[in-house]
Amino acid sequence: MRARYAVPLGITAVGAAGLAYSAGFEVRSFRLRRVTAPVLPRGMRPLRVLHVSDIHMVGGQRKKQRWLRELAGLRPDFVVNTGDNLSDPEGVPELLDALGPLMEFPGTYVFGSNDYYAPRLRNPARYLLEKARRQHGLNGKDDPAMGVDRNPWESMRDAFDAAGWVGLSNSRGRLKLDGVELALTGLDDPHIKRDRYEEVAGGPEPDADFSLAVVHAPYLRALDAFTADGYPLILAGHTHGGQLCVPFYGALVTNCDLDTARVKGLSTHRTAGRRAHLHVSAGCGTNRYTPFRFACPPEATLLTLTERED
Repeated sequence: MRARYAVPLGITAVGAAGLAYSAGFEVRSFRLRRVTAPVLPRGMRPLRVLHVSDIHMVGGQRKKQRWLRELAGLRPDFVVNTGDNLSDPEGVPELLDALGPLMEFPGTYVFGSNDYYAPRLRNPARYLLEKARRQHGLNGKDDPAMGVDRNPWESMRDAFDAAGWVGLSNSRGRLKLDGVELALTGLDDPHIKRDRYEEVAGGPEPDADFSLAVVHAPYLRALDAFTADGYPLILAGHTHGGQLCVPFYGALVTNCDLDTARVKGLSTHRTAGRRAHLHVSAGCGTNRYTPFRFACPPEATLLTLTERED
């Protein structure tokens, strides 16, 4: 009788231990990823870009708030925020307090679905299944559900704008950095079908020193459009790096139609005979109702942009 129950009890114990680790330790084990991207024109000085994403701020997340404030000590040339800042309608004041030191630097931002809409309690298994279905082009829901509460995103937008950060929701903008002029192009969130590429089409601006593309969710239609138009670098978030990964294997889902091999970090994207570098941040938070990470620590990335090699 003891042998009969030993295996299922052992599996249950391992599962419980994994759940406790992923929710109690790893989800708060914040990391800084450092990446070099050879994308700048020849003769241009290196640029240091801090890429933050998927903060999913919930009230009371003191360790996350301290870590975000400390990132200002990196003194980047500029900051790129690729959205999903909130997971709590009451979290805006704490988010802005945490990002306050970073907002002293030049920056740009796009929003994700969780900036606009509050999360709701769902079965975690169903949530992950829908992520997998989206990845394979099946019937995952990309539109907010009826009756979902809205987040006070306007106050967050106003604070970012007041700090001089450039909003890029289906728009273009510029940043000037000590003699370097950056042209920026961004999309609103493809995950909820708010992207309107026709409003920003046309490619990099020829009079800028460097052009950068930004989007929250790295759906292939957005990556294809940016790459075909000739952008050398695209920054995105949304995937959480897979969030629950298999050690020595990697992510199982991306929560969009991007392949799992490119779920986080620096990679390339090719279409129409052109190539762009793509950086996807694994983000530093989770939906408040699925507060787990496994084999995928929360992170921000310090990207050093250097001269291209070709």
